[in-house]
Amino acid sequence: MANSILTITLNPAVDKSTNVDNIKPEKKLRCDKPKYEPGGGGINVSRGLARLGIPSTALFLSGGRTGSLLEELLHTENVHTHPITVAAETRENFIVVDTSHNEQYRFGMPGDEVTATESENILQQIQSITPAPKIAVISGSLPPGVPATLLRQIVKDLKEKGTLIVADTSGEALAEILKEGVHLLKPNLGELSTLTGQEELDNDTADEAAQILVNEGKADIVVVSLGPQGAYLVSKNEVIHVPAPSVKKRSTVGAGDSMVAGMVSVLQKGGSLTEMARMGVACGSAATMSSGTGLFTKENAEKLFNWLNK
Repeated sequence: MANSILTITLNPAVDKSTNVDNIKPEKKLRCDKPKYEPGGGGINVSRGLARLGIPSTALFLSGGRTGSLLEELLHTENVHTHPITVAAETRENFIVVDTSHNEQYRFGMPGDEVTATESENILQQIQSITPAPKIAVISGSLPPGVPATLLRQIVKDLKEKGTLIVADTSGEALAEILKEGVHLLKPNLGELSTLTGQEELDNDTADEAAQILVNEGKADIVVVSLGPQGAYLVSKNEVIHVPAPSVKKRSTVGAGDSMVAGMVSVLQKGGSLTEMARMGVACGSAATMSSGTGLFTKENAEKLFNWLNK
């Protein structure tokens, strides 16, 4: 393998974004020139790591014209890729900002069906990667046709080779992954509530709920994203709250993936849990300062990280 970090995105997308003034129904709307960017959880993590100067390999499903565009866009951002060819066309998402109200509309398209043969090929390709990655990030949704049990098998295989698993997904996929246990888990409050069976979690009870997952052996470290309130990092021996810096928010697209990229950058260097939490919040907050799906700039992320370290 080209480097020690692998990101896995089974339902990637090309994000198409534009601006328009004053959205109204049944009216021809004059949009700005569209911008095309790579999308999907793990892909965004690899993009974020590239901004921090840390190499990774982005493994993803690629099909049709949109898949080819996705590969080109990633090469432009100097992301090392491992595309797995499938018959179905890679999906597109559509993001529109109404400039008159600064309101963002996000249209997420479903992925097309992936066949059982293609699912088996995904497993075989990941199993064949040598040497095994030091860290594997599993992030984003599952496309139709890919069973959640496939992710559990991927986690099992990688853990047996000594890989640290970072998970940022939801629903049945996340439930299956946690049967094997992961090193780092990044749920939001809603996902944490579902995982622990506790309703109406808030900032005061999030750390206690996260501790349940750690005690059950489902994760060594749980980082709960609290949005504008920052994040809680919970491990067996530590509970760390990092407040979010106040920034001018332009877009929340990719903020969670940027947070994961920040944390993985510290994990890869062997930094402390406090550094990990602060870098995660810094990159997540910096992403909201960019418009569209632009993720964060290294300059903004480092500036916020230094502010959090004061």
